[in-house]
Amino acid sequence: MIVPGVPWWGVVSSAGSPVLLAGGWTVAASLQPRGFNPVADTISVLAGVGATDRWVMTWALAGVGACYIVTGLSLRPAARPGRLILMAVGIATILVAANPEHDGHGGSLPHAFWAAAGFIAMTAWPLAGRVRGLRTPYGLRPAVAACATAVMLVLLAWFGAELIAAGHQIGLAERALALAQAAWPLAVVLTCYLIPSYDRPAAT
Repeated sequence: MIVPGVPWWGVVSSAGSPVLLAGGWTVAASLQPRGFNPVADTISVLAGVGATDRWVMTWALAGVGACYIVTGLSLRPAARPGRLILMAVGIATILVAANPEHDGHGGSLPHAFWAAAGFIAMTAWPLAGRVRGLRTPYGLRPAVAACATAVMLVLLAWFGAELIAAGHQIGLAERALALAQAAWPLAVVLTCYLIPSYDRPAAT
């Protein structure tokens, strides 16, 4: 069975996620009048109530969520569970943007819930989207997907440990995790885009 590869707009949306995320937190941090420490302060602080020009990070997060949804729709070579998870993470990211932290320092249960749900689900999606077959795009091969999930699990554990211990590298851990998760869909899409059509392997 021949299945089309990823359309061009899927490449655009997958590239948009890391660009919007990194660009958003860079611009938003530069607009803060007080000293903002990207190593110790989370991304959510930049979109929190009380932050200067918090609309920058808010719209950046919403844009990242929209890109995830579009990428999930375009990623036809991936297994359906993976595509659905990616789109669900997009919705969760938009809900994170819609439920800001209060005064930039916590206090929003919906924000924490949707952020945690998004991070955890995004860690699982490489395995959920994997497929088998000799002609499977590299980014969707089981071994590669397992490695991607393993790396994200390590970063998620680091971020969780920083949160629990109230460490001084919470912001750095969150940025490493968020950027890795935002960049992986682009890597997968590019490997699929190089193969416009292929024999569809069975999902596992």
